Amino acid sequence: MKSIEIMVQEHENIRRMLKVLREISYRIMTNGHYDLDDLPEIIDFVRNYADKLHHGKEEDILFEAMNAQIEKLAKSGAITGMYIEHDQGRLFIANLESGYKSFKEGNDRARLDIIGNSIAYTDLLDRHIEKENTALYRFAENMLPDEIKTKVDSDCDKVESEAINAGTQARYLNMLQLMEDKYKPE
Repeated sequence: MKSIEIMVQEHENIRRMLKVLREISYRIMTNGHYDLDDLPEIIDFVRNYADKLHHGKEEDILFEAMNAQIEKLAKSGAITGMYIEHDQGRLFIANLESGYKSFKEGNDRARLDIIGNSIAYTDLLDRHIEKENTALYRFAENMLPDEIKTKVDSDCDKVESEAINAGTQARYLNMLQLMEDKYKPE
């Protein structure tokens, strides 16, 4: 399925940003060189590229189709688990944002909130991505009827086209490259 190929590539891009976030966390912990104001940029990437664009396609299109068409998965709770992990990730990012604001206002102890929520988020998402890439997406490709696969691809293609026209991918992939260049492990 073309939509799943795109989602797997998006996963790789998200994982690249997870590495950046871990590197910034390490530098905050060790008083290394970092720009605190890069955190809102990363939060923006997570909320708009990872969550709105990517998770939006998963939740609103793929998971919805899988829940309706694959009774075994719907009953097992596998897809519900993916929704729960998406929500956990949103909580970690909200807490990261709160920690950033508090740290920026001079609360040195808030560095714990930045580091803790960053590491919790990166660990959750890395494991989550692995489950989707190796299990859930394969179930979709193997178990969804062809006409549903075609509809999922078509619906995802519409979302992709709108995002391309809005410059979403270009903006966030450029941001990702700049962050990677800036935060190569020291």
